Amino acid sequence: MSRPTEVRVRVPASSANLGPGFDTLGLALGLHDEVEVSVATDGVIVEVDGQGAAGVPRDERHLVVRAMRRAFEVFGGAPPGLHLRCRNAIPHARGLGSSAAAAVAGAAAAAALAGRDVATERETLLQLTAGMEGHADNAAASLLGGFVVAWDEGGNKPDRFGAVRLDAQSSIAPVALVPDVESSTATTRGLLPDRVPLADAAFTGSRTALAVVAFTERPELLFPATADRLHQEYRRPAYPESASLVDALRAAGVPAVISGAGPTVLALTTDGALPPELDLHGFTVLRLPVDPSGVAVEVT
Repeated sequence: MSRPTEVRVRVPASSANLGPGFDTLGLALGLHDEVEVSVATDGVIVEVDGQGAAGVPRDERHLVVRAMRRAFEVFGGAPPGLHLRCRNAIPHARGLGSSAAAAVAGAAAAAALAGRDVATERETLLQLTAGMEGHADNAAASLLGGFVVAWDEGGNKPDRFGAVRLDAQSSIAPVALVPDVESSTATTRGLLPDRVPLADAAFTGSRTALAVVAFTERPELLFPATADRLHQEYRRPAYPESASLVDALRAAGVPAVISGAGPTVLALTTDGALPPELDLHGFTVLRLPVDPSGVAVEVT
């Protein structure tokens, strides 16, 4: 491929864990950040509109730029300067994969500007972006779309991360309940114990396996498949209102989980409907389809 001078990237949000699948299961959601990148003569210019615009840096520290720099180290072809225009729709620090989406957008944009075919470079892009995150569930979902099963081989090997994309069952209609408050992934991970009881580990392992079946073939099994004993209860102090909302939804028979590190709640409905008696004060309701395609790059 010849090297273009401008690319446009559209990347979906994601929900990770999906209950029991800690750092393993992910789902791409139909809420998208868009980034336009053009080659400049020198320096870096970053323009940001939308979610998180007031709090993100406008220089080399911007996450999209950092991802681009890492990708250029692999693909080559770094231009003398960059001009970024970011339109953010994914809420920041809410458990909807905003940082993974930014990393995927940047790495994909760099690959395209280096003259690479993004579709054939997905494996390299997964290693780059999951490496920035430290886990592959969100990055794989934003990169590949659909429902993903991700894993980490450990160590420093070049192919450390793996992911398989599967088609989510078409009747699943996710509803994200996004609170006004933010949550830090570092803080919520710090609440997790080093060890869990064997019975809880076995329970969670069985439900993770069941979740693969439920998300891809048998959505009527989503309620038992999204039960978790590994991480959500330990993190309750970080988002008590969200945890209580998960309790209320599940008491009403709705499969519901904390999305990623929280505090967003994800209800996995088949019709987009929520129990009318729910108290949703302080939460924004977003009915989001599953994004089937993942990151999209247009060369202009």
